Amino acid sequence: MTSIHSPSQNHLIAALPEAEFARLAPHFELVSMPLGEILYEPGGRMQHALFPTSAIVSLHYVMESGASAEAAGVGNEGVVGIALFMGGDSTPSSAVVQTAGHAYRLEGRLLKQEFNRAGLMQRLLLRYTQALITQMTQTAACNRHHSVEQQLCRWLLLTLDRVPSCELVMTQELVAGMLGVRREGITEAAGELQRAGYIRYRRGHISVLERSGLEARACECYAAVKKELGRLLSDVQHRQGVAALVR
Repeated sequence: MTSIHSPSQNHLIAALPEAEFARLAPHFELVSMPLGEILYEPGGRMQHALFPTSAIVSLHYVMESGASAEAAGVGNEGVVGIALFMGGDSTPSSAVVQTAGHAYRLEGRLLKQEFNRAGLMQRLLLRYTQALITQMTQTAACNRHHSVEQQLCRWLLLTLDRVPSCELVMTQELVAGMLGVRREGITEAAGELQRAGYIRYRRGHISVLERSGLEARACECYAAVKKELGRLLSDVQHRQGVAALVR
């Protein structure tokens, strides 16, 4: 493990006590995740869990027509592959890399073994799963009741929370696909935010200039998701300070 890449850049891995981390550390495999890579498709049997460090993965639900929309995103706060330890081994959703970067891969059988030890890893994964369900539920409500501009602000803010930069490599076509709306709607909403001075858009790149402006224009869904994630994982710290979780 180099100083540039470390499994502990993922918040769940960082919270493991030394004994649990040492047991799993030799099995973590650093993988590159290019933009647009399909990690699994609906109904596919999962073989590995992925703990993103700098990549962001979008979980999509795909209709029979081929149309899809993002149900949730997973970044360095979580794990891709909850079906492995929840007992399903497969899912009707697909997973696509939304933001290029890296992740650490772990064989599914090893994750199951660690989960079944009923130690801290199990507690972390169950708490994270609850937070992910909250994100999916809130996304469904947001897509039904809020404007495209509000949805775009929510999505940009959640993305910013997972990356160290205010520069996002993202096309309007990709954002439209994530939100399940027409590209013209994203063009109009992005134009409004750019005229307000909150973002700058050039082909394939979105620069966030004033985050507070996005927060003011976003619906309550962003704050609700962030609050619940913070509540559930508030005591997830680096492995030097995890005693609170095991009480």
